[in-house]
Amino acid sequence: MPTYTGISSEAFRHPLDREAENALRSVPGFDLIASKFVEFVYERPQYVYLMGNSIQVGPRQSASIYQIFRGCVRDLDILPEPTLFVSQNPQVNSYSLGKEQPLIVLNTGLLDLLNETELKTVLAHELGHIKCGHPTLNQMAIWAMSIASMIGEITFGLGNVVSSGLIYAFYEWRRKAELSADRAALLVMDDLNLVMQTMMKLAGVSSKYANECSLQEFIRQSDRYQDLDQDGLNQMYKFLLYNGGQGVMLSHPFPVERLRYLQNWANSSEYRQIRAGNYKRAGAEGAVEVEVESPKNESEELRRQIQELQEEINRIKGVKQFGNFYP
Repeated sequence: MPTYTGISSEAFRHPLDREAENALRSVPGFDLIASKFVEFVYERPQYVYLMGNSIQVGPRQSASIYQIFRGCVRDLDILPEPTLFVSQNPQVNSYSLGKEQPLIVLNTGLLDLLNETELKTVLAHELGHIKCGHPTLNQMAIWAMSIASMIGEITFGLGNVVSSGLIYAFYEWRRKAELSADRAALLVMDDLNLVMQTMMKLAGVSSKYANECSLQEFIRQSDRYQDLDQDGLNQMYKFLLYNGGQGVMLSHPFPVERLRYLQNWANSSEYRQIRAGNYKRAGAEGAVEVEVESPKNESEELRRQIQELQEEINRIKGVKQFGNFYP
């Protein structure tokens, strides 16, 4: 398997990912969301939760998974090495968190479905997210939307900033970010069919009937999906399905679309150049450039932040209890 020493995320980052992030940053309210996120949310609570409620993978714990993981970390030249956890959850899923202390979580449902090479594909994908600095921005989006739904329109000074436009921009970026992570998986695996097979499994393959599934048929399904665009009404349906048409915004592109994007890149001169060792070297990595001051005493600072947060929530509750003074 290839190793890309010193590679920058800009070497493989999908241009649609970059464009969607720039569009997100330009939406009114993004800077305020970013500053409040850094002020009130830390990576440490998530790390504490996973340490207490999951299995940390290492040389003496799930060693075979760790060796696969270590190979991916080396191939994408990622420092520091993220912490890997396995969570008891039947949902076939994985995700990455954090920036200063990056984490990757694998659900047991995922491990039960995939073989070792497919697992490596997923790990390379999640490490691609970390390499591109996606987790912080993704966590920011989740935090902003959960705050908006939990407390209402007025909290932390956000007011109506968490608007439908900002939420739309967040989800549009989240979907495009997946395309960059898919590219990272292809770079590590160096096998397009294997990456596409993993996508097919995650789309709808069961362990019981896996031997009856055909990658070539899935590729043909992807082609038929693209053909639907010949009807303008189908294009409208696709847009609505991605953006809440069934009651929920979709955070990932459809697997058949990801197949097409990856096929195109695998056949590009850009991919061949990277494979030949001609790629942009790392400078400053990361997608969200928000300054964070490290407190001298983290425990005291965290208590202060929590106290301020609780006071603000109590204030909002008090306003709601005694009525609104503004129309």
